[in-house]
Amino acid sequence: MTDDQKVTRKLRAILSADVKGYSRLMSDDESYTIRTLKEYRNIMTGIIGEYSGRVVDAPGDNLLAEFSSIVNAVQSAVEIQKILKQKNTDIPNDKKLEFRIGVNIGDVVQDGGSLYGEGVNIAARIEGLADPGGICISRGAYDHVRNKLKLGYEYIGEHVVKNIKDPVRVYKVLTDTKDAGKVIGDEPKPLLKPGTRATLIIAAVILILAGYQVFHITIAPEFEPASIEDMAFPLPEKPSIAVLPFNNMSGDANQDYLCDGFTEDLITSIAKIPRIFVISRQSSFTYKGKPVNVKKVAEDLGVRYVLEGSIQKSGDQIRVNVQFIDALTGYHLWSERYDRKFEGIFKLKDEIIFKVATELAVELTEGERARALSRYTDNLEVWSTQLLATEIFMRHTKESMVRARELYRKALYLDPDYLPAFYGLAWTYFMDARHGWNNPRKKSFDQAVESANKALAIDDTYWGAHSILCLLYLLKRDFDKAEEYLQKAQINAPSTTDFHSRRAVQLNYLGRSHEAIEHFKEAMRLSPVYPAWYYYHLGLAYHLTGQHEKAIETLKKAVERTPDSIYPHPRLAMIYSDLGRMQEAKKAAAEVLRVNPQFTVEGWAKANPFKDPAIVEHRKELLRKAGLPD
Repeated sequence: MTDDQKVTRKLRAILSADVKGYSRLMSDDESYTIRTLKEYRNIMTGIIGEYSGRVVDAPGDNLLAEFSSIVNAVQSAVEIQKILKQKNTDIPNDKKLEFRIGVNIGDVVQDGGSLYGEGVNIAARIEGLADPGGICISRGAYDHVRNKLKLGYEYIGEHVVKNIKDPVRVYKVLTDTKDAGKVIGDEPKPLLKPGTRATLIIAAVILILAGYQVFHITIAPEFEPASIEDMAFPLPEKPSIAVLPFNNMSGDANQDYLCDGFTEDLITSIAKIPRIFVISRQSSFTYKGKPVNVKKVAEDLGVRYVLEGSIQKSGDQIRVNVQFIDALTGYHLWSERYDRKFEGIFKLKDEIIFKVATELAVELTEGERARALSRYTDNLEVWSTQLLATEIFMRHTKESMVRARELYRKALYLDPDYLPAFYGLAWTYFMDARHGWNNPRKKSFDQAVESANKALAIDDTYWGAHSILCLLYLLKRDFDKAEEYLQKAQINAPSTTDFHSRRAVQLNYLGRSHEAIEHFKEAMRLSPVYPAWYYYHLGLAYHLTGQHEKAIETLKKAVERTPDSIYPHPRLAMIYSDLGRMQEAKKAAAEVLRVNPQFTVEGWAKANPFKDPAIVEHRKELLRKAGLPD
């Protein structure tokens, strides 16, 4: 079977709804009916989402939704009818839009975002048996919910329905509180023939085991659900997700970079969809190589959904397992295994992105689709080489810059128009220009600018290249140019921690620290496990806005995380000097010289490109007052 012929089967609770007498209503008052239908459909969609469901289709007056939990599906149906009944109270009978709802649990076939199969057909057929404003459920649904919800039920018999081979046993749902716990009517009990006792016992055992299995797949949480009350951060209004590092199942540690790169590509691509909140790589990768407790991940990071998986590569074949989990319900929304040729890994990444967006009911515009799927090459060797280069670059040493640069150049030799390699090159040269590594600073600066501009020649909307050009011109103290690139970066930037943290740093140096604070807070929410340098630059922003006590508190956190960092101690010395707390200022100055015996006030000034020279002069004087040498 080819990839295109494969179908996805899954067990789902299906809710089907339509309007009783819709054709008559349209004939009587078309504009009113359409307007009211849109309003009611929005209400239904909202309620379905609250119960972790997804609207699959809504043609005409019909609405089809799926749920991983049959309990949620029935609760959603009850809530829908309750709200719509209230909406219909003051509407004349000849204008009321009254929905009939059918709910079933069964096997369905997924094709893209659509669902097919008998499980869907039965829900649609029993919907027609419901009263206007009422709900009917199948026997399978009834078996799961009868003891879990405070509702009543009325057995209305077996029904032969169109295109379904066997008769369907149907129950009405009784929502009045006085009916809670009632079961009206009963199913006929067949007479037992002699000699069938042993057969029935065996059959009963099989049914119990099968029922137990179905229960655990569709009803019982597959793990302990996360609690909103225990979350470290409030859940965002839009769907929130953490993509955990894909596990390397190849038995070869040298393949780690492939799994990491695939994960990072997923994070970066999903982050380009503005209606999804995605936790950054920085935080997601703290779980690499550790046993995953989905409840804890969701509560620590403040997200509802978790995507995890594994990759096994053997020769030119890969096997990728992916699981998408709703941490608040404790259910897998979907779980797939893909066996592909390695050359199909790009297409596979695209499929996963679309499945995530579909599951979260997020429709992509053409522009969002293009941005989310952009990869700049179809050459696997180029892509793999760039992933390895980036892994080495992240070591942030003088030696790693040389090795990473070699690999980025190799990628460009294989594909001269590969944007990420130009972008990576620009970063290696920026690090040299900032720290004086490997090349004269001016030469490194010029090479960084050249590489970033080559990236923009391929894609002039690439925010990362604009952002690094802003940093480069800050180094050069060309603040007008830096501001120009800062604005360009913002136009096309996704909501990522990288964007917000870099923008905050740039705003600090451009004298816009009040804005910097907000961007740092957003970066910290996107990356709850953030690096210590966030504290330093946030403390700097507080200092520059006159919030001295907040600055001290924040900078102390930076010291706790990295006591030997060269950055927070000079800033603490300045603040204490500014407040006249000279004993603490001198203590901070001693820490400056401990971690950097070559520190000088003039050297500090050259490394900090503030736009306002008065700020630099004032800070220099504060450092001298603390006892630091010129």
